[in-house]
Amino acid sequence: MALPALVSWWVLPFVLPLCFYVAYTDLSRMKITNPTVIAIAAVFVVMGPFLLPFDVYLWHLAQLGIVLVVGIVLNAAGVMGAGDAKFLAAAAPFVFAPDLRLLMALFAAVLLAAYAVHRIAKATPLRNMAPTWDSWSTKGRKFPMGFALGPTLALYLCLGAAYGS
Repeated sequence: MALPALVSWWVLPFVLPLCFYVAYTDLSRMKITNPTVIAIAAVFVVMGPFLLPFDVYLWHLAQLGIVLVVGIVLNAAGVMGAGDAKFLAAAAPFVFAPDLRLLMALFAAVLLAAYAVHRIAKATPLRNMAPTWDSWSTKGRKFPMGFALGPTLALYLCLGAAYGS
């Protein structure tokens, strides 16, 4: 992995709880909140200059802007939710380009697992554990992508801590 293990170890204690909070809020309210997304981005903005060479830091910061613009366009086209676009932008600086194939494969696996778990829980008595969650709603067929996006970033950073450069 291109993601340095040192970077992962330093950011994990801050980003990991935020990733799981994203999954929780998207399941319960079908929203990825702005303060959470800002906090994820702030972790990189504050810690990045101390963990990465400055030119690498600037490029990863640019990734945030690039992904945000693409996300806004995709949101305007109705392809994804605004919270999903903001989360992807906030997560983008943590991703190293050579790891992109790994990240896409990881996201595919997490998305399939999250979708299966969500649909099984929705159709069984497990739903009664959180009966007021908006993601159970039968209005439309929307899926809380934060339930897959948050754990994907968390797993990527955990893999970086274990196998990073």
